[in-house]
Amino acid sequence: MIDPRALPKAELHVHIEGTFEPAQIFEFAKRNSVTLSYPNVAALEDAYKFTDLQSFLNLYYAAMAAIRTERDFEDLTTAYLRRAQAQGVRHAEIFFDPQAHLERGLSFETVIDGLWSALQRSESDFGMTTALIMCFLRDQPEASAMETLELALPYRDKIIGVGLDSVELGNPPSKFQAVFDRARANGFLTVAHAGEEGPPEYVWEALNLLKVSRVDHGVRSMEDPTLVAHLAETQIPLTVCPLSNVRLRVVDRMQDHPLKRMLDAGLRATVNSDDPAYFGGYVADNYRAVFDALGLTDADLVRLARNSFESSFIDDERKQRYIGEIDGLVATAP
Repeated sequence: MIDPRALPKAELHVHIEGTFEPAQIFEFAKRNSVTLSYPNVAALEDAYKFTDLQSFLNLYYAAMAAIRTERDFEDLTTAYLRRAQAQGVRHAEIFFDPQAHLERGLSFETVIDGLWSALQRSESDFGMTTALIMCFLRDQPEASAMETLELALPYRDKIIGVGLDSVELGNPPSKFQAVFDRARANGFLTVAHAGEEGPPEYVWEALNLLKVSRVDHGVRSMEDPTLVAHLAETQIPLTVCPLSNVRLRVVDRMQDHPLKRMLDAGLRATVNSDDPAYFGGYVADNYRAVFDALGLTDADLVRLARNSFESSFIDDERKQRYIGEIDGLVATAP
């Protein structure tokens, strides 16, 4: 088996707030004088028994209370980059949730400057290229998303795109069509979570109304043969997060995950970590999990890695450089 950590890859679906490891949560809480609901790291980790997306989000947002300063965002991002480098990541397109921080009284400037302080050193310090994608919270009103977009306009040199995350059920992509129209008019690329807990219809809305370049998750697309055929024909990428899908009960077991069927259907699926501090593994750990559970081959892993670069928002020259690293690894594999 090709070592998933050695395989060069892009990570296209990772929430920076979801890389907040338990020990780091307590470290930040201590230095910011924030009182947590858990007495120690072990008690916090014991709470990571999620029954669905909402049960995870309740804890996820509570932990964010410990993130208060520009330094916190910089340290959080640097820690992710270090772990991602060890997982074979060459390029990362990182989500962040400004609304979750604005409603706690933080400024947009604090968030973006802290993230950017780390990301501008990603290539020199970790050999990784990076980009930022700002996500809107879909359980909040569209007006809140529009206000957040206005705050982001002065930072278009640091944010390449916008996305849509948080509670999917009852919050269809159509709710945010005007926001995405304005974002595209201002030069932002668009992606959206769809087809995780929500039905295939949400994937259609993300494609047709939000005009996304990628669908985040998209696993429930497999329930609609017409949608599967469309995704195969258009090669719209799907940023799949297998460990997340198991931990949030989208599927009961990794053996039930549709990733192999997605590849067999000709879909451009990629593998990503989502919120790795909460779901039991970073991106290479997800590669290994699907390899072991779904009977994937080395060729499948290579295909997933190639898909990750081909689905990224980097320029063609860099894509080919990274894909060349994959080819080099394959050529020297025993």
